[in-house]
This record gives sequence, structure tokens and C-alpha cells, in this order.
Amino acid sequence: VQLQASGGGLVQAGGSLRLSCAASGRTFSTYTTGWFRQAPGEEREFVAAVARGGDSTDYADSVKGRFAISRDNAKNTVFLQMNSLKPEDTAVYYCAADLMAYSPPQASYWGQGTQVTVSS
Repeated sequence: VQLQASGGGLVQAGGSLRLSCAASGRTFSTYTTGWFRQAPGEEREFVAAVARGGDSTDYADSVKGRFAISRDNAKNTVFLQMNSLKPEDTAVYYCAADLMAYSPPQASYWGQGTQVTVSS
């Protein structure tokens, strides 16, 4: 499985962004997928995960109520809708598939990352 993340950018605090992660391979729908992020000088951390069928989600406490993860298995794509963004959300965001652990992050497949910068 190859993952291609997109949708990052520069946004003001309080704004919104929608990240997308397109996957290759017909087995995508069999994997739990998710998003992680890494700020400069920090370790990579869990953000959100969605089950194979999209019926179950999980979030880091820091993003609950502001971010929403979803997936479209027909299009082999997972999304992360980010609302009410804060400067502390600034990081490189990575999508991952076949998650094995949130902390420390473990997954079989990783995308290349997309930069999200939130200005105050």
C-alpha cells in the first residue's frame, strides 16, 4: 500500500483545513487507518484513527470535538477535517495504514506527510 497525503497549508487560528490521503492497492479497505503529526523538535503523536468499515473512530484528547476522520473505501481515501485550528496544531501530518499502536506510533504503511501551519 502506498499513501499520498495532501491538503496541508497555512491557515489562521480558528480556520479549517481538510487533509486527504489517497491509497493505492486493493487491500486498503482491510486496514485501520489514521493520522499522526510531528511538530518541530517533538515526537510523532497520534491524532485520529478510523476502523476498516469507517464505523468506529478514535481521537487524541487534544483534537476531540475539533477534528473528524472519515474514509471512502470506494475511493481508497481517508480524510481529516480540521476545524477551529490552533497554533499548537502546527505540524507535519502523516497518514498511516494498518495501525498497530498509537503510542509510540506503529503502522505498516506511512505517507510522506503534509505541512499544516496555523498562524496566531
